[in-house]
Amino acid sequence: MIERYTLPEMAAVWSLDAKYTSWLDVELAVLKVQEEMGLVPTGVYEDVRSKAAFQISRIDELDAELKHDVIAFLTNIAESVGENSRFVHMGLTSSDMIDTAMALQIRNAGELLLEKLARLRQVIQKRALEHKHTPMVGRSHGIHGEPITFGLKLLVWVDELDRHEKRLRDALEENRVGQFSGAMGTYSNITPEVEAKACEELGLQPAKTSTQVIQRDLHAEFMMALAGLASSIEKFSVELRHLQRTDVLEVEEAFSKGQKGSSAMPHKRNPISGENLTGLARLVRSYVIPALENVALWHERDISHSSVERVIFPDACILTHYMLNRLAGVMENLVVYPQNMLRNMNIYGGAIFSQRVMLTLVDKGVSRETAYRLVQKNAHTAWNTEGGNFRQNLLDDPDMAAHLTPAEIEACFDIQDYLRHVDAIFNRFEQVVEV
Repeated sequence: MIERYTLPEMAAVWSLDAKYTSWLDVELAVLKVQEEMGLVPTGVYEDVRSKAAFQISRIDELDAELKHDVIAFLTNIAESVGENSRFVHMGLTSSDMIDTAMALQIRNAGELLLEKLARLRQVIQKRALEHKHTPMVGRSHGIHGEPITFGLKLLVWVDELDRHEKRLRDALEENRVGQFSGAMGTYSNITPEVEAKACEELGLQPAKTSTQVIQRDLHAEFMMALAGLASSIEKFSVELRHLQRTDVLEVEEAFSKGQKGSSAMPHKRNPISGENLTGLARLVRSYVIPALENVALWHERDISHSSVERVIFPDACILTHYMLNRLAGVMENLVVYPQNMLRNMNIYGGAIFSQRVMLTLVDKGVSRETAYRLVQKNAHTAWNTEGGNFRQNLLDDPDMAAHLTPAEIEACFDIQDYLRHVDAIFNRFEQVVEV
């Protein structure tokens, strides 16, 4: 059964409530450290922590007047805390709070993405093992090439997902930084010691340098990791869509009871999930450009990045999370047709075995050029003739009979000879084991 996707799982990370909660966590971490270092009176932190609260509606009301969401937030916090609110945000600038809180949201989103990525890998790995020795034709340029297995096709995807996991983890680690360095990043009203301890409190590393903001090349790296992952999801989806075509029909998305494929044509069963994922990948990739353009801010900062980030981060994370989940469901329930794979592989009398025939002729002393010409002639005759049969053409060709016996020709069509190294390829993957 396909697991239903619950939007709040990732959307909650990027909700207004989560954002303001992260802002408050950041302010409290700094205040706690400042009290421990004797920079504010003892008891202030606990008093603020126990009283601090915000109401989104009140922040919106204040922001309508103040035209500054951070000041609106701090004003609302002050309303709940009272006198000790004067110690909140001491020595900080708005971006100290915003950017450090953003790092917390990126971290939380990353954890959810990694969970879904691990599940997708597990599902594809399971199907790869299931079809490790299920033969099918490999294709290049959309044209039949030589035999492979469906499991090998899926193993390539497992390998690709492993690379994406590394890229995503690397990007998340790069973004695990905070800053509490003040208005221009010079610690004019706060100290590097406060920054280091407050970042540690939040599970972050202090940025080695900052201006008034954490530098946006870090955010761009994260967005590129998501775009790369989305592109591979599209690659997998496009492949499944091709394999589901009526004239191929080697795999098929599961078609549930009561599902309908077309308002006009009752016979239709369409690869709707693959098409959906293909379209969504275009959106995720599109967010890379604005993320890269956010890198070039004026001087020590401007806020041209702010409006962009309010859109691209929630969207890209939610979409990628959804895509991982949906593809896992597709792969888990994918219908595979091994008999159709065999049928397609042997169309035209096994023309895909042409290289083996050519090399057998070469082994018999025929020049490569002559061997190529003899085999190509029989292969193209099979392709261009209704009901053409490459194997029979070879057996009936007197030029072939001058070099190969019927038994030697038949031996060229042994599919297992093409697949004898499948196990060796699978053995390269420590995590791809029989379960």
